[in-house]
This record gives sequence, structure tokens and C-alpha cells, in this order.
Amino acid sequence: MQNPTLFQFFHWYYPEGGKLWPEVAEKAAWLAEIGITAAWLPPAYKGDSGGYSVGYDTYDLFDLGEFDQKGSRATKYGDKEGLLAAIAALKQHQLGVILDVVLNHKMGADEKERVQVNRVNMDDREDISDDIIEADAWTRFIFAARNGQYSKFVWDYHCFSGVDHIENPDENGIFKIVNDYTAGGWNDQVDEEFGNYDYLMGANVDFRNNAVSEELKYWGRWIMEQTGCTGFRLDAVKHIPAWFYKEWIDHIQAESEQPMYLVAEYWSFDVPTLQNYIHQVEGKTMLFDAPLQLNFHHASKQGADYDLTTIFDNTLVAADASHAVTLVANHDTQPLQSLEAPVEPWFKPLAYALILLREQGVPIVFYPDLFGASYEDEGGDGNTHTIDLPAIPHLETLIKARQDYAWGVQTDYLDHPNCIAFSRSGTEEHPGCVVVMSNGEGGEKTIELGDGFAHKKWRDLLEHREDIIETDENGAAQFFCEAGSVSVWVLAE
Repeated sequence: MQNPTLFQFFHWYYPEGGKLWPEVAEKAAWLAEIGITAAWLPPAYKGDSGGYSVGYDTYDLFDLGEFDQKGSRATKYGDKEGLLAAIAALKQHQLGVILDVVLNHKMGADEKERVQVNRVNMDDREDISDDIIEADAWTRFIFAARNGQYSKFVWDYHCFSGVDHIENPDENGIFKIVNDYTAGGWNDQVDEEFGNYDYLMGANVDFRNNAVSEELKYWGRWIMEQTGCTGFRLDAVKHIPAWFYKEWIDHIQAESEQPMYLVAEYWSFDVPTLQNYIHQVEGKTMLFDAPLQLNFHHASKQGADYDLTTIFDNTLVAADASHAVTLVANHDTQPLQSLEAPVEPWFKPLAYALILLREQGVPIVFYPDLFGASYEDEGGDGNTHTIDLPAIPHLETLIKARQDYAWGVQTDYLDHPNCIAFSRSGTEEHPGCVVVMSNGEGGEKTIELGDGFAHKKWRDLLEHREDIIETDENGAAQFFCEAGSVSVWVLAE
């Protein structure tokens, strides 16, 4: 796939009521027309919150909006028929379909079980009490409404390594379940934050139970057969042993008729940690470039005080571009969410130019940045906040420019703290471009494009500048941008 461009077709506060799947089907043709090549859809299965669930509180992986469970038949995004129609529309227009995979935990168990647990120090998960507590825990999932259709697997406490709530005695915290698989403590090959970050939330799935890992491999085959998806986004992999996901990826790739596109969410700002995960899974998945997103956040907050020459410092795309999916925002970083790190609207066109028009990395576009979004929620201060995320001007043009102009050799001019540039030389089929941006006053860069671009006229595709620039006999010229803005210069003729 040349110049792939992904689109996250949801955000945390997307309205409930089954509106998303029809919108996906409606917009599929337009997305393909502007240059999107694949759509990442939210978790499509039933969550503990039923028709209100964003999808990350996984209840039943086999319920795609087909069974009356958790108070509704449909999920927040629609029913199974709507999901399949949306996927069919995407594929009709040659768009890839990336489904969200949330395997770390389950929530909303159907029954309690009497279990034995150890208390765990929340700040040091390796500090596990020797004292054994007898308690009730919500760990048994029978999915009565589905009644064994698609899978007869019953989840019980042998399938989980920990919970965050017990009853009789009633207590909240982190509790390691005592069973045949947890004698050695938590899983290895997980993030080392808090000593060991295996446990995240809910009933924590234990992949050391072979019956569990085989069920999840079976589900991978099943979801591919049911939906015809072409890829997966893997949620919360820092909490899941890398050895399991390597096995799972190998399995679904072997079972698929075509290579599945895979991108994993390992939300860490430490590039060596990300590279270590890539090594552990033998390079079998891409990762989101969280450090780059954080750089964009800081750059947007600091304005002209931010040194643009450092924008790619300590990022995955700089260290390992072939495994980096670059982003400006997602559902976790949007305002009022757990990893909140919003990029200010003025800087988003610059950030998108830096991921869409460069050679390195695979860019992903976030739904509110293309369509806008408004919502209310409670913030960390306990107050209710109204959030308006405006659609980013010229984002559609930048997406199209990736397909029309972002080709050929890239030359960087990352040589000034407030004004940077890069050029793409183009190919026989596609002309190149010159991108200039400033986080301070209006900027300019002398760009030398070579004899092949002698006496060529250039215009600003984004129309921030009305002048026409002409290169000299050596293909060189001064290219400009406005203050706090970006210009994309393309051949005028």
C-alpha cells in the first residue's frame, strides 16, 4: 500500500444510539475519495455498559450487537447487521477495515464465585501479601442470552489473575487471585511501571491458562470470518505479555487469506521501551508513536518558546519509522480523558502536515479533527466541562495532498527554532511539494530543489499565501509561511 493513511472513525464521546455504523457506510466513498486508505473502528462487541459502552469494558467478544445482553441488543454504535453493512461499504471502496481488540480484561461478570486472593500494593504490584483472604468475586461469565452460540466457553476465576473488587469482605483495591496459574505472581513481558503493570482493571485475563489463550485465538479466527476485517488495533498491550501477542499474531496471520494490518497501543513516552516491545514480538506489529504526540502537545502549548528543530527528538518515527503510526490525537488524549494531552487547534495543521506529508511513518487522522465534536463530561476537578473540538481547517486538503504531492526524496530543513521546512522531490507520476511552517512570526526558507525545477512557479495549496514563487536557474527559491501557520507549496502549472 503506497502512502497509507488511516482514519480513527470514532472518539470517546461519540453519541450513542446506533449512529456510527450508518455513518461509516455513508462516508466510506468520500473517505476513499480524499485519500484515506483504512478505517479503525471502535470495539464492536458488547461491553458491560451495553448500549452506552465505548467498548473498552469488554463483556462478550462474541456479541457484535446480536444478543439481548447488558440491557440492549445493539451496542452503542449499532447492531451486527449495521456493522457488517458498514464494513461492506468500506471494502467496496477499497478501504481497509481495522477492528479494535480489547483482550486485557473482562467486566460485568454474570455470577460471583468464592475465591482466594492476596492483597497487592497498588504502587508496587510485586509487593503481594502472603495472607490469603476468602472472598466473593465477580469472575464467572456464562453469557446466558447467547446460550453457547459461536462459543460454549465459560470464563471463571481460573481464567483471571486479579480483580479490583471483592465482597464478603467488601473491599476495593488490587487483589491477586489464587489459582493454578498465579503461583509465580503476575505475567512477565509486561510494562515495568508500578513494578509490574500486568493488572489494569476489571477481571484481569491470565493468558498463562492455555484454555484462555486458545479461546482467544479461536475468537480471532471467528471475528475475521464474521466481518472480513483486514486488520486489528491491539489495545493496552503494555499490560499483556508480549509472548502471548506474538503467538496470537502468528496464529491470525496464518489463518488469514491476506496479511492482516496490525497496530498496537503501547502508551509509553520512552522510545527504548517501545523498541523493546517491537523486539519481543519480532516486529510483527506497528506501534502508535506516543512520544511524538506528546511533542505535539508541548509544542502547541509553548508556542514560539518551543524549539521546532526538536519536534522529532526521542520519537519512535525517528528511531524506527517502519514500525511507527504517527498521530496528533486519539480517544485517550482528547480533553477530559485519562491520557489527556490535547494539541491546541492552532498547531494541529502544522502537526498534520508533519505526519501526512513526510516520508516516515504511517499517519492516522482523528475523527473530531476532520468532522469536529462537542461534548460534556466531568473533569478531574469534579466540575462539568463543555468541550468543543473544531474541525481543523484544510485537513481534508492535507489528506489529499498526501496522495497527490507527498512523493519522492525528502530533504529536511530543521535548522531554526521557529521555522522549519522539508521538501519532497516527486516522482514521474506525482509532483512533489515544499512544506514551510512557523510557530512564531512569519517565516521563510531558501530551498534548493535542483536543475530539474529551474524556473518553475509554485503556489500555496492551503492558500495562506497568495503570491506565486518562481525558482531560479538552479531550482532554488525562498518559500514563505505566515505566523503560526504552515504553507504547502506545489507547482502552479
